[in-house]
Amino acid sequence: MSAPEYMFEASSKPSLPWHDVPLIRATNDSLKGYGQLVEDPATFDIEITRWPQQGWRPIDEGTGDEGGYVEGTFKCDWRGDVLYGENEAVKGNYVLGWSNDPQKARTDSQTAPRDQVLLWHMNYHPDGGQLFFPLDRKPFIVPAALPGDNLRPEKVVAFWGDGSAGIYIHAGIWHEGVFPIEDSQRFLDRQGAVHARVSADIGKEFGVYLSCPLSADKMKDL
Repeated sequence: MSAPEYMFEASSKPSLPWHDVPLIRATNDSLKGYGQLVEDPATFDIEITRWPQQGWRPIDEGTGDEGGYVEGTFKCDWRGDVLYGENEAVKGNYVLGWSNDPQKARTDSQTAPRDQVLLWHMNYHPDGGQLFFPLDRKPFIVPAALPGDNLRPEKVVAFWGDGSAGIYIHAGIWHEGVFPIEDSQRFLDRQGAVHARVSADIGKEFGVYLSCPLSADKMKDL
């Protein structure tokens, strides 16, 4: 299976139904199993997954997890109805989603309220965790699902961060970058340097887009 194309015209994607994703306030309790809040990125270490044992001979102690991490700015910005992302840490550029039907979405003007992101794709990194820390200290959301290749739309939630802390996710957690509440936002991104990525094209696999709310009015406390 080939890797997905991340830069494209929104109109190249079909019209599909939307699956509503619950919006949850990010706390250390609600993030259990997914990750945790991070108040100070300078003192926070990224978990690196140890290289898996290939046979009956074990990996030598102190080896197999020395790849370290990369760090850079993750930039998000809305252009009309389409949300774009740029991850300097891994030199990636992405169409993250859109605010309305992709067949109607425009980049030269805004035609729909930006109260949701319609998400077409998710991925996870088996080699290490990932930190998104809001440099502009503004609210944001991170869509996520627990590990396992049997991803389903109903397993996805979106965590709301109020901008006072970052959100860290463990290795293997399904996600799709980080979404700004306002027009644009910058985040410190820190993640495993190997940058192994497992992807799922939500539209192709499940015939829906994931509707991730950006309005605090739809938020739940767990």
